[in-house]
Amino acid sequence: MKIYTKTGDAGETGLFGGPRVRKDHARIEAFGTVDELNSHLGLVRTISGASAIDALLRRVQCELFDLGAQLATPGASVERIGAHHVEWLEASIDHYEEALEPLACFILPTGTPLTAAIHVARTVCRRAERRIVNLASQPDTVIPVNAIEYVNRLGDLLFVLARFTNRQERVADDPWHPV
Repeated sequence: MKIYTKTGDAGETGLFGGPRVRKDHARIEAFGTVDELNSHLGLVRTISGASAIDALLRRVQCELFDLGAQLATPGASVERIGAHHVEWLEASIDHYEEALEPLACFILPTGTPLTAAIHVARTVCRRAERRIVNLASQPDTVIPVNAIEYVNRLGDLLFVLARFTNRQERVADDPWHPV
């Protein structure tokens, strides 16, 4: 079977169990950005090696596939991302944050190559969140119940992981100073 179908050559794509829509449709933007985030997390994992965060990020990648599938399926009735996923993210945030000094100012997204890659994933996560919020605002659109909350917490977790990985390498937070 060939990878190319030519069915999208006119700028449309098919949704799971649904109609064909333009490739710039809010639903495509939402799950496409979740897919982009997943790819960035894959890159983070290649940089992190066999670190403590690899298993955590692998689980997140699997959950993002589930979320993307839900977003790609109009009217999906099975919730794959539930409140317990959000609670797990919160517990993970609390766990990694325990090792960090409290923040007293904004910090720049920099540090080790691993930390910088996590910050890029974090910003893509925030864009995915905005795309999901936009999708939810469309008339007659239903999104997974916990989608926005999940992606919001994931952005928080990635911020904490970026600080944590810098700390592991003894790289201090780089405070922002207004110009």
